[in-house]
Amino acid sequence: MESSLPNESSKVTDWDPEPSVRRPTLSNAHRYTLLLIFCITQFLYTLTNSALFSAIPSLVRKFDFTQSQSVWIISAYQLSFASFLLMSGKVSDIYNPKYTFITGKFILGVISIGLGFVSDGILFLALRALSGIAASLTVPSALALLIGLFPEPRHQAVAIAAFGAWAAIGVVLGLVTGALFVEYVSPNWVFWFVSTVIIPSTLISAILIPPQTKPVVRERGITKFKSLDVIGISILTAAVILFIFAVTSGSIAGWGSAMTLAPLVISFAMISLFFYWEALLPVEGAAVPSSTWFIPNFSVLFGTALLPYFWWANIFTVYVSLWQDIYQWSAMSSAVHMLPIGITAFLFSFANKWTGVISAKWLILLGALMMMAALVLFTFADGPDKYWPLVFPGFIIGSAGAMLIQMSANIAIFRTTPPSMAGTVGAMFNCGLQLGSALGLAAVSSIQASVQEKNGGPSNYEGQSAGFWFMLACICVAALAVLVFYRVDMAPEIVSVAQLPVDVKQDAVASPGGLVPWPAEEVKVELSDAMLEDMLSSLCFSGGAVVENT
Repeated sequence: MESSLPNESSKVTDWDPEPSVRRPTLSNAHRYTLLLIFCITQFLYTLTNSALFSAIPSLVRKFDFTQSQSVWIISAYQLSFASFLLMSGKVSDIYNPKYTFITGKFILGVISIGLGFVSDGILFLALRALSGIAASLTVPSALALLIGLFPEPRHQAVAIAAFGAWAAIGVVLGLVTGALFVEYVSPNWVFWFVSTVIIPSTLISAILIPPQTKPVVRERGITKFKSLDVIGISILTAAVILFIFAVTSGSIAGWGSAMTLAPLVISFAMISLFFYWEALLPVEGAAVPSSTWFIPNFSVLFGTALLPYFWWANIFTVYVSLWQDIYQWSAMSSAVHMLPIGITAFLFSFANKWTGVISAKWLILLGALMMMAALVLFTFADGPDKYWPLVFPGFIIGSAGAMLIQMSANIAIFRTTPPSMAGTVGAMFNCGLQLGSALGLAAVSSIQASVQEKNGGPSNYEGQSAGFWFMLACICVAALAVLVFYRVDMAPEIVSVAQLPVDVKQDAVASPGGLVPWPAEEVKVELSDAMLEDMLSSLCFSGGAVVENT
């Protein structure tokens, strides 16, 4: 059956009509090879960050950072990564996701080489921020490509779970790799090692990722650029930077000082301005369309995304610093004692089958309870002899809960949104993950420093304990929000046209179980102009859904 599309010639102003380019359906071997490439890329990013946790004490001494300034070793990357993810999601949706993915990987590889040679602390943090921007280009594009490669809900869930599993592998191996480099070579090799893997894999990606199907109509360059919402992203980035600066300054200059209050007030004002600005823009031009927040369960799932990295990043930072600086453990010993976190996260990343049996709401709540139980154990672990009775079980329970939340929320958020928004939704979810880490690190480190200053310095465990109680309170608030606002009784409704191989038509239906496709056979779908435009923007890989407009 030939597809027929409405004649857009009478409507063309900022659009260039182009014929749709069709490709044959990819083989399973090709699809899963590409999945492996995306997973390796995710693995390298998490390996770099987790390796730095082992290197933090060495980098602090090298660049003469204070405890509050040391937060930026991790946060500089995460902040730029999180902020520019929103723009990167739009880039992936509007431009070619293949070239977005490849460009981000290559730039990151080059910057990683430079990071190994830096001797100035400010330049180091600046390059870390730039590497976060480069990495942000790859995650939404990889997720958009994954959604196109695996349109079937069951296979899609497996692919997304695998994507997260490799991140967990990166956490495990990153801790050991970073410790090996710190103890036997140099922290610089953390970055050089990553570049030696990323640059060759970028060339492989350029060859294996197939050309993307062009939409029937394509925006012109200036129209595309306007839709990236540079102004909105700049406002949000500046707001988060000011917020983190205010929080980290509180323990140094005092919470009532102008240095703390001024940026804090301005950051809240700029966040309000960001949401106001987004509401003024049309959907296609907004980084975070206002309508997105009204998609059932989207807002609560985005809030849930703040929790996993919030827990992991703070646990890594607190204990690595405690063990190496106070208990005088070696970097390798600290890394080995951290392994239960990564191993548990990896094992629980394969629990994606539970999402087809148990509602994401209850899995998220279970994960939150596990994280809170672990934090209670940590508050009493005030000595190196408490590792096995308290810290070790806390690592296993809490990491399992964090991975359960990340996996359940990640799968659920894609099931509740249209496939055409895959890049933007993936960006927003990962933005939440990184913001949770960056903001959490700033808040917990500031609380810890303030309490320690009043109670005998870093060797006093009351600072760490106060940070854990703060984390427990935050997770408790988030769990209550999920309990109250997460809906499990949504009626099915058509939200978009999902991607299918050529000569197959599909209607994507949102239901409590997720996106449920019609049988893979020719079906006739009547679409409004808005839904047709949505379908065209989602065409990818094998030509998308063939639709006969009537």
